[in-house]
Amino acid sequence: MFGNRRKPGVTDTLVGAGTVFNGLMKSEADVRIEGDYHGDIESKGSIVIGEGGVAKSNITARDVTIAGTVYGDVHTFGKLVITATGQLHGNAQSAILFVQEGGVLNGGSRMDGGDKKPAGSEIGTPVGSGASAGVGLAEKKAKQAG
Repeated sequence: MFGNRRKPGVTDTLVGAGTVFNGLMKSEADVRIEGDYHGDIESKGSIVIGEGGVAKSNITARDVTIAGTVYGDVHTFGKLVITATGQLHGNAQSAILFVQEGGVLNGGSRMDGGDKKPAGSEIGTPVGSGASAGVGLAEKKAKQAG
């Protein structure tokens, strides 16, 4: 009757347009930034930086969508989407990375398997499929065989 059912598309925390927020935000749920946010953001849910949103933040979340501007590093355990209007001025670490045409990633990117890290992997070592390192699987096998 009063189960913890969430409606799809519902945002639990909103920093609205015209709002300036300074500080650390930790959330168990989804967050949407449409105003100016200064400080780190951590969420077990999704974070959306709207088209008018500006975040001077290091962001850690399950999934992140950037349609506005982020100055700082982003770490997701799922996917990072930079839309056609989005800009990330910092490093990205994600299991899945989408940068739409017109989107800006001004920094480094590291692909990993989200929560799963291979034994012995170190920062700077390409992790995941060969495709994420710019080498196709067939090319990789051919190099190993030859």
